[in-house]
Amino acid sequence: MRRRDVLLALISASFASRAVAQDAGGRLIVAVERGDLKGVTTALAQGAPVDSRDSRRRTALLIATYRNDVAIARALIAAKADVNAKDAIEDSPFLYAGAEGQTDILKMTLAAGADLRSLNRYGGTALIPAAHHGHVENVRVLLGTKIDIDHVNKLGWTALLEAVLLGDGGRAHTEIVRLLVERGAKLDLADRDGVTPLAHARARNQRAVVAILEKAGAR
Repeated sequence: MRRRDVLLALISASFASRAVAQDAGGRLIVAVERGDLKGVTTALAQGAPVDSRDSRRRTALLIATYRNDVAIARALIAAKADVNAKDAIEDSPFLYAGAEGQTDILKMTLAAGADLRSLNRYGGTALIPAAHHGHVENVRVLLGTKIDIDHVNKLGWTALLEAVLLGDGGRAHTEIVRLLVERGAKLDLADRDGVTPLAHARARNQRAVVAILEKAGAR
């Protein structure tokens, strides 16, 4: 066989292999969307890229995270899925799991090398929306890492400020404030208007939060 024919054969085989992988990638996405664990493992065995994406740039793992499908997320992470890969709106499996209270998946992403410096579309770490939404266990897990507890997002808010400003002063948000304070959050780091977490808590009549902040020395 002439060299030219050999090259054409190799190119043809490469295109065919790529087409098969792309087709398997489509089947992987469909299987994840359906919650079909067997279909996921089959697609991966057939050569589907583990980080195949849909039309919204969501990886298979991010779709599984949206669904809070722990079994499929575990299988994809075991296959070396990228826990930091972002979609068109800057969500990643790590960031989304942190924000939405999906503690099992959050722990898996951390074990798989989640980037603690990764930021969402609001310029916030995973800790900030976890505090905002009152996900106590996620906050506790994230505070066990080296995540920046005093990171300021695009709105000018820290996790502590969001727990007060966007929280309801109830049991969950009060516990989050306590956890943040115990971990050493800066108590007097104010928002862009110069209003501190304590001032916001007082204005919202969040008595339990006020007590925690005052006891810790906030002004």
